[in-house]
Amino acid sequence: MITGVVIVLFNPDVKHVAKLLDAFSSSEWDLVLVDNSPVRNQSLASSHVKYIHCSENVGIAKAQNIGLKALFDCGLEYAFLLDQDSFFSPVIARELLSQFLVVEKSCPIAAIGPSIHCQFSDRVEEGVLQKGKQVSHSLKEVKQIIASGMLISHRAFKKVGGKESALFIDGVDHEWCWRARAKGMAIYQSLSACMPHRQGDDRIKVCGVTFKQGAPIRLYYQFRNVLILARRPYVPLYWKLRHVCAIPLRYIVNRYFFAQGKERGCFMRAGLKDGTLHRTGSLDER
Repeated sequence: MITGVVIVLFNPDVKHVAKLLDAFSSSEWDLVLVDNSPVRNQSLASSHVKYIHCSENVGIAKAQNIGLKALFDCGLEYAFLLDQDSFFSPVIARELLSQFLVVEKSCPIAAIGPSIHCQFSDRVEEGVLQKGKQVSHSLKEVKQIIASGMLISHRAFKKVGGKESALFIDGVDHEWCWRARAKGMAIYQSLSACMPHRQGDDRIKVCGVTFKQGAPIRLYYQFRNVLILARRPYVPLYWKLRHVCAIPLRYIVNRYFFAQGKERGCFMRAGLKDGTLHRTGSLDER
């Protein structure tokens, strides 16, 4: 059975992406690259890869939708979503696909993803408050998973709908999972398939508390999308309380303890303003 793989790009490390493509070069995989980079990466376009270039950055959500639709329109029933820096392998993919096929025989499953081995803490991540419900020795049901390594079926994509392009980036993967659960579908995380992953550029400790450090512009989307998603009834209450209540602390830390504090402050204030006014889409559009 041929399975699709969508990799979303934005100014990628071409060597790393090339290694991913080589790993999935056999005929059992159908590869799609959706590139949000301003300049076309011609070296990544080849005979065994469908390369789609979006010269204007359409955001991660719309890029994922473009890639998934390209695969599902060709008749494929299953597709993985990967980030450009994912450390993903066919071994992990086959294990996830095998588990998905077993679960969907008895349960309306929307997506499954691997356990995440954080490269900063060097340990497998678990939820702080929501650790999920273990349903077997190799599987647990959870409220959400990250997009990198996520396996989605065509049936689930049609029922749940595509990723929400209005969010652009940040919160996109979680919102889709919560929407799927609201429609009666389940989200699973594998305990037998584990993927190394790093979220953010760095980790910084302030007064004993660890904070993720990313690009300043990401703070705009993070702060804005928290306020947008917190209004929705299908978003878990614990997530709303945790992220809304953390806004003042995150503002102080990013503004006064991280490099580029003034720039970070501008993005955070813009995000709070637009989140309050329910403005969506790309910041560049304004």
